[in-house]
Amino acid sequence: MELHTLKPVKGSVRSRKRLARGQGSGRGGTSTRGHKGQKSRSGYSKKRAFEGGQMPLQMRLPKRGFKNINRVEYVPINLSRAQAIADKYQLDTLDIETLVAKGIVGKKDRVKLLANGALTKGLSIRVHACSAKAKEAVEAAGGSVEILG
Repeated sequence: MELHTLKPVKGSVRSRKRLARGQGSGRGGTSTRGHKGQKSRSGYSKKRAFEGGQMPLQMRLPKRGFKNINRVEYVPINLSRAQAIADKYQLDTLDIETLVAKGIVGKKDRVKLLANGALTKGLSIRVHACSAKAKEAVEAAGGSVEILG
């Protein structure tokens, strides 16, 4: 068997129905659209959520909440995770460039340091935001935190 000799199984491939090709084809005349009405007209296409003129579901349901377009999303990094990253890669300085290079955060992500967990060694950390408790914990362990603009 060679690639150029492969053929589909007999009966698995059928030619498509050719509509509007005369009365002899069995699909001439109205071309399977029936007589009159919106669906029989050329150019007809139904809207995705169309319900026959009834008020569509997405319009009947109440809209709730507020989406703040100016919200700044941060990727949280806990102290325990920062310590694990520093141990794994033998780092003394933890900054955005390092985190991006190791694939921990994305290039456009903003990082916030949070106080969950503990540090065992002093780390120099450079992030976009930091909680007050996390800053205290880093400084207590002998490290420093620099907030990026």
